[in-house]
Amino acid sequence: MAVQGSQRRLLGSLNSTPTAIPQLGLAANQTGARCLEVSISDGLFLSLGLVSLVENALVVATIAKNRNLHSPMYCFICCLALSDLLVSGSNVLETAVILLLEAGALVARAAVLQQLDNVIDVITCSSMLSSLCFLGAIAVDRYISIFYALRYHSIVTLPRARRAVAAIWVASVVFSTLFIAYYDHVAVLLCLVVFFLAMLVLMAVLYVHMLARACQHAQGIARLHKRQRPVHQGFGLKGAVTLTILLGIFFLCWGPFFLHLTLIVLCPEHPTCGCIFKNFNLFLALIICNAIIDPLIYAFHSQELRRMLKEVLTCSW
Repeated sequence: MAVQGSQRRLLGSLNSTPTAIPQLGLAANQTGARCLEVSISDGLFLSLGLVSLVENALVVATIAKNRNLHSPMYCFICCLALSDLLVSGSNVLETAVILLLEAGALVARAAVLQQLDNVIDVITCSSMLSSLCFLGAIAVDRYISIFYALRYHSIVTLPRARRAVAAIWVASVVFSTLFIAYYDHVAVLLCLVVFFLAMLVLMAVLYVHMLARACQHAQGIARLHKRQRPVHQGFGLKGAVTLTILLGIFFLCWGPFFLHLTLIVLCPEHPTCGCIFKNFNLFLALIICNAIIDPLIYAFHSQELRRMLKEVLTCSW
């Protein structure tokens, strides 16, 4: 397994540059700097991963089973759930292997463990990249449905959605493989950081524009009913709160991980950055938390999907 310092997660190559690890330790000892390190136990990783695994599996099964949900919008939601499922599944597998190795219940050669490490790293990276892409795709889909409502069904067709999904998965696997192979190259890390910022800006711009249009629409309705001020303010406040929560959760869960990558480029040997590197496990745990939250925001918010999910659970029992 990839083990570097106190971090025992796979994707250990991201934890720091190989040459920086001993230097970080020396810098911390010389300056006497105290680092705030949040310890994430394997049990917590396993619990978070299992919750996300079950939650996203229900979403995927519900959408796949019901033909009424076979539309472009639900196609993107299903793929987001599948990406989050893979993120959680790879972390559950990783944690289970680590626990079995520690307990002595599993014995394997170093070469086999290294291959398993590489495979899980690629699965985790590709699913993380695809998850970000599908969050962006959902934002674009909603934007088109609002601003091009009359042409939506001719613009966003199921074949086009499937081609977009296929392109996202292929690109995610290819780039994640390159990323694992060349993780120590600055250009690769910068590309990942720029990609995250691009997704953040894309989602912020689209959702803010959608909120502005919704407020204008609510204001127009209020004028017709001669209740312009109360309705407009109430709707605008509710929309702003929803937008803040949506983007805030996205930034809170994904931001620390990409801040970690940025600091690897900017200050791999600085003691302060070294303190941040020690919380790599926490950053991965936040991404798994995002995989738990995504279905609540994008899937279970739909009344139709909740009804179908209830039918699936009723039939299974």
